[in-house]
Amino acid sequence: MRSSFLIATILCLLLAARVFAGAGEKDEAPKPPQTTEELRQQLEQLLKKTHTPGISIAIVHRDGPEWIGGIGLADVATGRPVTADTLFRIGSTSKAFASLSILQLVNADKLSLDDPVHKLVPEVWYENRWEATDPIRVVHLLEHTTGWDDMHFREYSKDAPNIGLREAFDYDHTSRISRWRPGTRMAYCNSGPPVAAYIVEKITGERFEDYVQKSLFDPIGMKTATYFQPASSVPSTTLYHDDGKTPYRYWNIIYRPSGAINASANDMANYVRFYLNRGLVNGVQIVPSASIDRMESPASTWAARDGLKTGYGLGNYWSTLDGFVYHGHDGGVEGGLTDMAYMPDYNVGYFFSINSGNGDTFERAGKLIRSYITHTLQKPALPAPAPVPASAARYAGWYEPASPRIQLMYFLERMLGMVVISFNRDQLLVTGLGNKDSYIPVSGTQFRLLPKKDAPQPVATLALLTPNDEGQFIQVGLQGTMRHIPAWFAVSQLVVTALVLLAMISILVYAPIWLIGGLFKKRRRPAERAMRIWPLLTVLTLICTVWVFNLASNDLVEALGNPTRWSVAVFLLTIFFAVAALMSAIAIWRAPYEGVRKGVRIYSKLVTPALLIATLYFAYWGIIGLRTWA
Repeated sequence: MRSSFLIATILCLLLAARVFAGAGEKDEAPKPPQTTEELRQQLEQLLKKTHTPGISIAIVHRDGPEWIGGIGLADVATGRPVTADTLFRIGSTSKAFASLSILQLVNADKLSLDDPVHKLVPEVWYENRWEATDPIRVVHLLEHTTGWDDMHFREYSKDAPNIGLREAFDYDHTSRISRWRPGTRMAYCNSGPPVAAYIVEKITGERFEDYVQKSLFDPIGMKTATYFQPASSVPSTTLYHDDGKTPYRYWNIIYRPSGAINASANDMANYVRFYLNRGLVNGVQIVPSASIDRMESPASTWAARDGLKTGYGLGNYWSTLDGFVYHGHDGGVEGGLTDMAYMPDYNVGYFFSINSGNGDTFERAGKLIRSYITHTLQKPALPAPAPVPASAARYAGWYEPASPRIQLMYFLERMLGMVVISFNRDQLLVTGLGNKDSYIPVSGTQFRLLPKKDAPQPVATLALLTPNDEGQFIQVGLQGTMRHIPAWFAVSQLVVTALVLLAMISILVYAPIWLIGGLFKKRRRPAERAMRIWPLLTVLTLICTVWVFNLASNDLVEALGNPTRWSVAVFLLTIFFAVAALMSAIAIWRAPYEGVRKGVRIYSKLVTPALLIATLYFAYWGIIGLRTWA
C-alpha cells in the first residue's frame, strides 16, 4: 500500500540524495546460497547490516514446504524472536482475497466479472463520465482499470479499527473519479478491491472478513490470518522505522480488503501452495483451476486486448526477474514490506515479510531468496527474435505517461517520465531521463526487454497498442501506458523546465554576493532591494517546503493526512511561494529607473518570468495551496 505523495521538489532532491548516497556503497553480490542454512546465514547478515529487526519466510513446493521460519526479532524492546507463527502485516498482498471471493461467486452463478458496478451497488458513489457507454464493471475494480485516483492522504490516515466498508466509502469519495475510460489503462488504486469486497457483502449477506475466513482462510489452512489487530496474546510483530528501533503504531486502514491482513509464515506457506496446486487443498478444489488461470491473466486493458499476456490480473501480477517469470503480489504498510511470488511451471514459490520499511533490505532479501530457489533451475527458453513489424515506424517519437497512479504526482511524473521511442535495426529503444532500454521483437507488435545486467526477459512486456480515437499509445511494463505527443511539445517543456531550474539556481548563487555587499554602506542599493529579496524568498520557500516534507517523511501518512503543523506548513508555504513570485514581478514594475543598474534590471526580468512559469505550472496541477488533509 505504499504511495508516493511527495511534491516535485522533494522527490527530485530525495531521489538525487539516494543516488549519490548509494554511489559508493555497492557491495559485492554474495554467492547464491546453495542450502537453506546458507540462505539463513546470509539473511541474518543482511538484517544485522541494515538494522532490520526481523523477517518471516516460507519457501514451498507443490508437494510441501521446504523451509518455514523466522529470523531476528519480532519485538526489539522485549527481545521476542520471529517464529513461523509470528503474524506480519502483508499489506497489498491482501488484495487477492477480494478477487478470490468474487471468483467464487462467479462460479456459483451469482454475478459476472462484466456486471456493471452501479447495477450491483448503486449506493456506492463514484464518478464516471463515460458510464453510459463504458460503465465501470467488476473486473475493472480488481484489475485496477477504473481510472480512479489512488487513495488520498485523508483516507490513508483515517484510523477506525471497526469501520464498515459502506461507512468507509462515505467518509471520502473524491478519489473515486474516473480520469479516463474504464477498461483501457491500468493505474493501481486501493479503493477498487474494497468496492468488490462490498459487492461480496451485498450478495452473501455476510461481512467480507467473515466470508473470507469461512470460504478461504479456513479451507486453505491460514489458521491465524486476520484482518484485524491481533490480541496481545497472539504472537505478532511490531513494525519499525528504518532505524530498526522506533516503532510505528498499528495502522487500521479503513479499506481493510486492500491491505489489512496479518499472517504468519505458516499461513502464507499454505497460501502459496494453494496457487501452486491451482486452487486444490487437501483434495478439495477451493476455486477451479480455471479461476487461478484467470487471476494470472489481465484482460481489461488496451494492452491485454491487443494480446499482451503480462500485466496485472485479478489481484495477481507478473514479474520477470533474473530471467524467470513469477506470479503473485507484494505489499507494504508503514514499517512493513512483503512479497509473495510463485512459479507454477517450476512448482516453487516463496513468501517473506520484514518488520521495517527499509526498501534496500527488502530488495536484497528478495534477491537472496530467488537466487536460492532458482540456483538449480534452468531458465525458460527465450523466444526467437522476430522482425520489427512494418507498422513500427509510425510509433517512433516522444511519449508521456498517461496512466498516473496518483494524480497529485502527475505534474512531476509527466515531466520525468517522458521517453523517446526509436528503432535501431532489429531493436526498439526506449530513451528516458538518464536511461536507455533495448527491446527485441517477439511477435506482432510485442517486444521483450534486453536488460543491461540481468538475464534477458523471456516474455514480452512492451506493446505498440492499436491506435484509437484517444491517440496513439504504447504499453511499457506493468502500468506504464504512454501517450504519443508532438516532438515540439515535449522538447519545449523540457527546455522551459531547464531554464526555470537554471534561474532558481542562479538566484541562490547570486544571493550571497549581494547579501555580503549589503554589509558595506557604499555598495548598498535600496532601489534594487525588493528585486533581489522577492526572487530569493520564492526559491527559499521551495527549499523550505522540501525541508518540511523531509522532516515529515518518517510518518508521512499521519503528518500529512491530518491538519498538523507539517501539513499546514505545506499549505502556507505553497501559497507564499506564489505570493513571493508575484511580488518579484511587482518589484520590477515598481522599481525606479534611477538607482537600479541595467544589469540587475535585465537579470530580474529574466529570472522573474521563470518563477511565474513555475507558479502557474504548480497552480494548474493543484500544488499551490495544497491541503493534503482535505
